Amino acid sequence: MLDLTLLGRLNFQHAAPTKPPLPPGRHDLGLFEERDYALVVPEGIDATVPTPLVTLFHGGGGSAEKIMPILRGHAEQNKFLLLVPQSLFPTWDIVIAGNGPDRERLDIGLAEVAARFTLDPTHFAFAGHSDGGSYSLSTGLSNGRIVSHILAFSAGFMTVLAQEGAPRVFIAHGRQDTQTPIETAGRSHAAKLRAAGYDLQYVEYDGPHASQPPMVALAVDFFLADRIRG
Repeated sequence: MLDLTLLGRLNFQHAAPTKPPLPPGRHDLGLFEERDYALVVPEGIDATVPTPLVTLFHGGGGSAEKIMPILRGHAEQNKFLLLVPQSLFPTWDIVIAGNGPDRERLDIGLAEVAARFTLDPTHFAFAGHSDGGSYSLSTGLSNGRIVSHILAFSAGFMTVLAQEGAPRVFIAHGRQDTQTPIETAGRSHAAKLRAAGYDLQYVEYDGPHASQPPMVALAVDFFLADRIRG
């Protein structure tokens, strides 16, 4: 039988929490000796009430600390949990050689958050910039059973070996991006996803290969559009 984990399929399943919730603030989860995961818990989260989760993947050579600021304020304002993984190596396994330790670590990280908070399965997003955008697209499309939304910024590629489900997709890409040119990246991804019937919001902007706060704000609105925010 084909092992779908080798194709990027996660084993994560939603379940009722079994551990005490973490208090508001930023937490290192203590899951890994190297390149641990971080979790931002906003004020006012009730661990018994389904809460949105965004998992935010950093770019190549990045870290949780570098990528976290683009969404931390939005998480705190809009009351969603923000999980920030770190790749074991300088970038994500799928960029280097295929699904491996990062997929395994992601399963562990997601399970830890679900053990402490009730998660909203209808608002369970993968997001990222650059290599992190590519990882969110590739892994998100391979795990549509659990991933409801994908928020990809300046993603260079998407490698989907075991497509599943139909997550809603937001893509933003800069016309002056010289690292991942828009014709072969953003526009190509958008055309493929539209042809496959995905619910897609694709936005181009006049800018380089760098995070753009207005695009992040649009993505958050896309993610929470059908949810009443407190």
